Amino acid sequence: MTHLLEKDTPFVFSEDCIQAFQTLKKKLTKAPILIALNWDLPFELMCDASDFAIGAVLGQRQEKLFRPIHYASKTLTSAESNYTMTEKEMLAVV
Repeated sequence: MTHLLEKDTPFVFSEDCIQAFQTLKKKLTKAPILIALNWDLPFELMCDASDFAIGAVLGQRQEKLFRPIHYASKTLTSAESNYTMTEKEMLAVV
């Protein structure tokens, strides 16, 4: 579905897009469900990067299980895609 975000791309919600949307909807409405943050617990930030996108998950451990508080992701611009993998992962932190 990310190709729909590109400039001058006609909006065609194909069968692949519908399937991706249904999968995303299913994943986001089942465990792990987002939790409210607890200022008394330490935070954990997990970041990842690829050649075309970055992502991060902020969460906390409750009863030894990681619980997500917030998800973030972004496709990279053409300039950002030239960054080293380390720079891309640091961009995910920001």
